This record gives sequence, C-alpha cells and structure tokens, in this order.
Amino acid sequence: MDSTTPQHIEGQIVSLHERRIYPGRIVVEAGKVVAIEEDATIPAQSYLLPGFVDAHVHIESSMLVPTAFARLALPHGTVATVSDPHEIANVLGVSGVLFMLDNARQSPLKFHFGAPSCVPATTFETAGATLGVEEVRTLLARSDIWYLAEVMNYPGVLKRDPEIMAKIEVAHQLSKPVDGHAPGLRGVEAQRYAQAGISTDHECTTIEEARDKLAAGMHILIREGSAAKNYEALAPLFAEAPQRLMFCSDDKHPDDLIQGHINQLVARACADGYDLFDVLHAACLNPVMHYQLPVGTLRCGDPADLIRVRDLRTFEVLETWIDGTCVAQNGEALVTAPSVNPINRFDTSPKQVTDFSIEAKGSRMRVIQAIDGSLLTKTAFFEPKIENGKAVADISRDLLKIAVVNRYEDVSPACAFVWGFGLSQGAIASSVAHDSHNIIAVGADDESLCRAINLIIECKGGIAAVGAQVEHLLPLPIAGLMTAADGIHTGTQYEQIDAFVKNTLGCKLTAPFMTLSFLALLVIPQLKLSDKGLFDGAQFAFATLFET
Repeated sequence: MDSTTPQHIEGQIVSLHERRIYPGRIVVEAGKVVAIEEDATIPAQSYLLPGFVDAHVHIESSMLVPTAFARLALPHGTVATVSDPHEIANVLGVSGVLFMLDNARQSPLKFHFGAPSCVPATTFETAGATLGVEEVRTLLARSDIWYLAEVMNYPGVLKRDPEIMAKIEVAHQLSKPVDGHAPGLRGVEAQRYAQAGISTDHECTTIEEARDKLAAGMHILIREGSAAKNYEALAPLFAEAPQRLMFCSDDKHPDDLIQGHINQLVARACADGYDLFDVLHAACLNPVMHYQLPVGTLRCGDPADLIRVRDLRTFEVLETWIDGTCVAQNGEALVTAPSVNPINRFDTSPKQVTDFSIEAKGSRMRVIQAIDGSLLTKTAFFEPKIENGKAVADISRDLLKIAVVNRYEDVSPACAFVWGFGLSQGAIASSVAHDSHNIIAVGADDESLCRAINLIIECKGGIAAVGAQVEHLLPLPIAGLMTAADGIHTGTQYEQIDAFVKNTLGCKLTAPFMTLSFLALLVIPQLKLSDKGLFDGAQFAFATLFET
C-alpha cells in the first residue's frame, strides 16, 4: 500500500490518555495517526492499544544483535526499547556503541540507546575500554543517544566523586535523563543518590527499598529478566504510585525472549487484579513520557505505533504496527535480518589445568553463595576440601570452583569457590560476564573447568558446557557477546545447552548461564569474583579467599 494512502485500522480502541475503551478506527497516513474515529458499529473482536516499551534492557544479553532481537520482540508487541549498550562498550568502547546504533537503524523497532556512564564499572577489574567524561559528552551530544545510562558507581555518587558527577552534569546540561542503579540503597542514602539528579532505578528487590526511592523522587522499574525477577515483590506498588512505574527485562536470554517480553508482565499484572490502565501506563506510556521518546501512544499526530491484541486478559498479540507498517502478525515478524560484520576483542591464549589450582592457606574459606532468581549473592564460609595441599571442589557439599580469566591479556586466572549451582560433574563457561566480559566459569573439577574455558578462548567468545565425554558450544563472535545468527536458531541452540547443564550436569538454577554471568558484577552485592580476585560489594573492596 502507498504510504500516502490512508489506512483504516479498526477495533476496540484502548485510550490510555482518556482511560476508556470504545469501538472505532484509527486512520493512518504517511506513518502518522491522522484521525481516531469512534464507531459503535465496529464489532468487539480485538483491541487496539499503544505498543509495549521495555524501559531498560541490555540487548547484548539476548546474545543477539538489535535486528535479530527485534525479530523476536516484535511479535510480542514490543515497539520500542530503552537500551543501555554498556556490555559491548566494556569490550570495544565507543566503536561498540556505534556498532549497536548502526545495526539498530536497519530495524523498524525503535531502539533508544544511552551513553554508558560506567565503563569500566569499577577499577577493580579489567575491561577492554574506558569511557571518560569526554567520550560520554561526545555520545550524549548525538541526537540518537537519549539518556545517560545506569549510574552503577553508586558509592562514587554518594561521595560526589568528581568524574561520575561530571558525567551526570553533562547529561543535565543536554537535558537528557539519567538512569540509576543503586541496589540496596535506603533512606538517607537513597535520597542522596537521587539528589544527584538520577531519576530511575531498576535494582529494587523489596517493596521497602522501592518505597524509599519513590520517596526520594525516583521512578521504579519493575524487572523480570532471565535471572533477576522482582515483579512479585514490587507489583503492589501499582496500588501506591502507578504513575511512576515502568516495566523492564534488563537481561533476557533468547529462549526466554522467544516465549514473551513485556506482554507477559502486562498479562500477569492484570491477572493479579491491578488496574488495566495503570498497568498499560507502565508498559506503554510512562517510558515514552519520561524519556521523551518519539513513540506513538495513540493520539492524533503521533507515529502510528500500535498493537492489536485478541483480548485484555492474555494480551495475545495479533499485529504489531510501527510508523504505520505492520511489522509482525500472528506470532511472526514481517521483517528480514541484514547481514552482520562481526567486531571483537579477544587476546588471551589457552590455559593449562594447573592454572586453576588453589593453594590451601587456611581452614575456613569465603565462598560465593549464588541465589536463584537474583543478582545478589551472599558470603558463606566453608572448610576447604584439601588434596595434596590444594583446595579443590567438593560436589558432595556443592562446593564448586569458580574462575575468571582476563580475555584482554595473558595473565593468571582468578579462582575461588561458589555454592548453589549443584553441578555433579563437568563445567560451564561464558564470555558474557558482566560488566567487563572476561571469561567466567564454574566447574566440578579443574580439568573440566579448563576444557570449558579453552572452548571459549578457541572461538573467541561464547558459552560452553562440558561433561565427561560431551562438549556443547554456542559461539558469540561479535564482541564475545552476540551472534549474527537468527534468534530462533540461537534460542533453540541455547535451550539445548541449558537442558544439558540442568539434566546431565545437575545444575539446580533456573537460568545457569545468566546467574553465572552476574557472579563477576562487582557493583551488585555481596561477594563476587573479578579477574583480579574476590570482591566484597558491601565493603566495595577486595576480600581474601581464606579468612585470616
């Protein structure tokens, strides 16, 4: 159809601005809504409403480039994202951000990228790049960069560190919002963090924490990703402050994205009895208003970004329209994925089994306790199992070896122990290790640990799992984070590896690789491991493996 020929899209119109539902037609011309006409003769067969917006997501965590991510998200009614490209920025700096922008332009889905504020996330790890104040200023000055991405250096903000405050000030000067990341901050600290001009937070795990941040003037993002799941704790806020809520996935693996996106949260919240319009404001309207996005919300003059759903219970998406073009229908994307030229940085050589040995230096060890469904960890203490003077894994107590290998240079790995994975044999490894994306691995023995890590090194990025006689590998040649392959293929391949890790290796976690990837994220308490050693996120300082 000629884009200048008016289109008439009919159904039950869900008007968020008027908070009412009525039969009618949306008239679209040249990609814009030019009229909305009420017509009582139109049957109640389906509903038209604004498209869904993921208010905070790292596209790289899907292991897909933006165009492939879009092909999975569009059928679920997602028309836009607020995307932080700090994963690829930690590997490749500004060139990584530009890669994401260039690829995203080839998709109808409206990606809105931010300027990463904390690359590297801390000085206690090795990243592939650094974005200083001037690099952040250059990015924020671009019209296709919409905000300053999550300010993870919350200790720096509380102390008013000059560099992080300078980055925040640049965003304020350019009238661009500043996203937050302040896990666990309450009371006076939450107030001080927000007073720096930081407007959102997606890290709340309890309603009490969220209430403190709402009181400080922040917007709260309710997160349901592959690893972090906070909906249940935070959903009651719809009865308290619906106007300042949004939905986000943060990090979502491809197999989960195949199943659903923001539409799942909408259906869940409505099933729980929360007000339909409050829920849809969080899913469709609040992110657009907060970030001032050029995304339509079903008003005359808006871009024609909308979805057709079968009902207001399941929110099964029948059609997704962006700028007046139907881009997904009946569960299928109607757009093609372009070819991709990989970019990467991977400069470490294969390791030896002896590289992962740990000399026993005491009778009590600090151990990372992994928590299913959370990015948080705890500190546990174990007596080591000692063989020939070395502390080794002990599967009888679920005490496994964890290692982080610097992928940017040849140095000795950092090794420690983790509790909570449940592996009975073998090992898993990944070059997706937030936020510096060194190689991280967990294993039941040093030989398996080394095998899994060397698979990643050989293909310069990916996820791997090894058993007694079996090896599984999903290569990620783009920055060691993403594949150029189709999302359905990637999701299926990931599902197979995930099933192997759970059914054969015995892992008890809901999302083993996602949980693994966050065990190196130092800005989320409590105990984590970087390529430089064990790190206590509560004290924001290194910790010894053996208690002294």
